[in-house]
Amino acid sequence: MIERPASARAVPAVARRDFLRLAGATAAGFLALGATGDRIRIVGSLTALSLDDELTKRSMTEAATTRLGGLVAGLRQRGWVEGVNFRLELRSSFGGPDKLKSAVQELVDLKPDVILTGSTGETAAVLAATKTIPIVFATANDPVGNGFVASLAHPGGNVTGFTSSTPEMGGKWLQLIKETVPDIRRVGVLFNPATTPRAGRYYLDSLEQEAASSGVEVVLTPVGKAAEVDEAIGRFAEPPKAAMISLVDSFLVVNRQAIIAATAKYRVPMIYPFHYFMDAGGLMSYGPTLEVRSADYVDLILRGTKAGDLPVQSPRKYELLINRTVARSLGLTIPFTLLARADEIRE
Repeated sequence: MIERPASARAVPAVARRDFLRLAGATAAGFLALGATGDRIRIVGSLTALSLDDELTKRSMTEAATTRLGGLVAGLRQRGWVEGVNFRLELRSSFGGPDKLKSAVQELVDLKPDVILTGSTGETAAVLAATKTIPIVFATANDPVGNGFVASLAHPGGNVTGFTSSTPEMGGKWLQLIKETVPDIRRVGVLFNPATTPRAGRYYLDSLEQEAASSGVEVVLTPVGKAAEVDEAIGRFAEPPKAAMISLVDSFLVVNRQAIIAATAKYRVPMIYPFHYFMDAGGLMSYGPTLEVRSADYVDLILRGTKAGDLPVQSPRKYELLINRTVARSLGLTIPFTLLARADEIRE
């Protein structure tokens, strides 16, 4: 298996026994009051995806593989049944800044017991609108640097959740794509400055350090609109030999189909941070398994635990996925040494 970043191997949080003691005490106290309490709880959820997006539609049918489906299934296991003792209110921020602002306000006006967010940008928008409603981010990057929490172990305030990657991932993505395409001279870095952590800078330091040691030129490729994706990727179809890296970015997830189509059209190899891109026909991805753990924290908050008392948790596992059929269509032969380290090989 490939080596994991040091910061990805340890969870910088309170000791496990302390967390279990907190969870047990909270659950016991709640159960003493009755399993459902005297009212239906409201769980708000904000997504950057359109409500018509395939991932959103799958949320309620494939619980193990989607964030919302996993939340509902996880809460059911903990005694929360939608329509019986809790209500899920889903809002989409798809459509730009104005839509994000209105979606956040709609959720806040409902006075929910907790709001689940799916990205760094969404979390920032909700936190700007409320300092009292508990917030759980299902995925976010650098929550301390973004000012969401005071520390990973002791968040304080009204927000906590789960990080999705570390800064060292930039260098790891370059290592993997260069191992796949050994003769690349340059690598394009695709991102939207408005929606990726620190406008891309979160990953670029480690990526540029790796590029300097391997003799690869880094070409920043910012995009702000879906219409810009095709042209941006098309620039890397001509010599010198190039590949691309997709950063962690909700904008890129929303536009994953257009990105995959352009890489196929221009025959440009690209590595992605999430399996969502692989499901759309991508070449390879390396990133967290995106285990659906948000139900743990949503449950505790519904039972009375303060969000600020729950430690921010890091990914427990990273995975490498490779699509050999896509590789062949791009004229690539994946090295056996890389295939041997893959967690999943798709055909």
